[in-house]
Amino acid sequence: MYFRNSLLNPKSIWEQIQAIHSRWPGFQVRLYKEGLVAIGDLRPTARSSKYNVEINYQYCKPPKVVLINPKLVPNFNNEMPEHLYPGEILCLYRPIYGEFKFSELLSETIIPWTALWLYHYESWHNTGEWLGGGEHPG
Repeated sequence: MYFRNSLLNPKSIWEQIQAIHSRWPGFQVRLYKEGLVAIGDLRPTARSSKYNVEINYQYCKPPKVVLINPKLVPNFNNEMPEHLYPGEILCLYRPIYGEFKFSELLSETIIPWTALWLYHYESWHNTGEWLGGGEHPG
């Protein structure tokens, strides 16, 4: 049911590119086949480091976000964050719950959610506890 509803009025790749350029002008966006790759810097707070992220989005397929630089590192307990899919793809939402729909813009959902994930990643490094809620994939 979720997948069928999420495909209602999907945004085109060109709409996605235009919205990213408009809201996130520091992101570089490349078009390829039936998708896009957007690379840019995010800084969750004024005290945060700058994170270089890559968003890989193929039309009507779940976007994949990875941290390019700095690389993900274990916390003080030598643990990696649990909110990751294989390949160190950030777990920003659970597709089964319909939290992201293809009718939505990446610039209004995935990019801000990535910044929020990074905020919780920084907090997790300090506390050892993931304070962002959600479910761990797996």
